[in-house]
Amino acid sequence: MNTPPPPQVSSGSLRGVAVVAAVCLLLAGCSGSGGARLDADADAAGMADSGGLKVSLITHGGKGDDFWQLVQKGARAAAAKDGIELTYASDSDPAGQAELVRDAIRDKVDGIAVTLAKPQAMKGPVAEAKAAGIPVVGLNSGIDAWRSAGLLQYFGQDESLAGRAVGDKLDAVKARHALCVIHERGNVALEARCAGVKKTFAGETEMLYVEGTDLDAVNAAVTARLRQDPTIDEVVTLGAQSALAAVKSVKAAGSRAGVATFDLDKDLVKAVRSGDVQFAVDQQPYLQGYLAVDSLWLYKTNGNVSGGGVAPVLTGPAFVTKSNVASVARFAEAGTR
Repeated sequence: MNTPPPPQVSSGSLRGVAVVAAVCLLLAGCSGSGGARLDADADAAGMADSGGLKVSLITHGGKGDDFWQLVQKGARAAAAKDGIELTYASDSDPAGQAELVRDAIRDKVDGIAVTLAKPQAMKGPVAEAKAAGIPVVGLNSGIDAWRSAGLLQYFGQDESLAGRAVGDKLDAVKARHALCVIHERGNVALEARCAGVKKTFAGETEMLYVEGTDLDAVNAAVTARLRQDPTIDEVVTLGAQSALAAVKSVKAAGSRAGVATFDLDKDLVKAVRSGDVQFAVDQQPYLQGYLAVDSLWLYKTNGNVSGGGVAPVLTGPAFVTKSNVASVARFAEAGTR
């Protein structure tokens, strides 16, 4: 993939000059014209602080979903470190998300980080950003589509690989009939997870589509299916909030099915600790947001491209189980895992 060259001068590069000069003064004990040098360094640092980059993070995340709060926290931590002016916007409707990207282009931002839950809808706006000289990186969704969509780099989990790993886990616990609950129809990442489970799980994998923005509806749909078919002995959800709803469904249906899930938050950590949820697949959303924003700063200030522009940077999968949940519990409580 041909990537646009980074600009010759940026606030970040000025910041780098200031830091190197300061180190020189401290280590070498510069004298003579040192006072003038120090003043110049202070001026450069001031220019760097006042000339921060503008970056937009645009996702398909629904309102009230804790997962996207974690993504935002990571992005804002990177922005604070790099002196970036960060804006966040989301729209679960692909046409709406595409228009948000066009809004960012009109605002003449220095970089865009975007999710590709519906990749086809994003090709046009990504091409428009590139034509305007704005680098675009991907995160979270679209690992199979980011290069063809023209993105510079990508940060996320290989969802098919993660799904296959879950299928192996289900075999290990001797499950026979799994209900894979998809909370957003047509989302390529979610579809890939269940497809991956089906590929390696030796038992039966059944898909159930629900409306993920309505947890009461999720609970009712899963409860009804468990009552209809008592052979279902495992419920696999694709988000932490759906998993907690499924725990209630299992109890309401009088089922003995286990619950496993993708994704993590502080409430899900408690459910793993108590045994209500067998395990969670952690794709580290905080890390995805952090790396996506930080990568744009590195590209603009130093021409760095993670993965050489041809390979994704993987943030998962990692399994969180009762045996290792204590190692992430304090981070989850702080809202970063």
